[in-house]
Amino acid sequence: MIKRITAAFALLLLFAGCGKDDGSYIPNVQVRYHMTAAAFSVDAKNGVYIVENIGVAGIMIIKIAVNNYVAFDRCSSVNPEQRCKVTVDDSGITATDPCSGAKFLLTDGSPQKAPAVRALKSYQVSLSGIGNGEINVSN
Repeated sequence: MIKRITAAFALLLLFAGCGKDDGSYIPNVQVRYHMTAAAFSVDAKNGVYIVENIGVAGIMIIKIAVNNYVAFDRCSSVNPEQRCKVTVDDSGITATDPCSGAKFLLTDGSPQKAPAVRALKSYQVSLSGIGNGEINVSN
């Protein structure tokens, strides 16, 4: 009897863990981008540099502090199948999804305003060279 109860419980757990995938995720695509820190300094607006046609909807490279950068895909995590590109707000601190009105913090990609509940997709950033070396974004 205990074996049957245990088996039934295990089966229940198995099926409870199988939810329907709603497809609301940002797909993985290969990202490799390089630029010099000097070029970033010249071309970035409010510490944010936008690169089109890379990633899912383009990428944003953000300078957090001296020699500290983060990078995110511009594809909003709200209804990502729409490939709606977030736009950097004038403050350079947040980005807004023009399709849903959701906001994201640019220091870590976290959602700041509903309907966003997931962070922006982040990419790895590394620095090479000394001084005005190279900024490398990849996954």
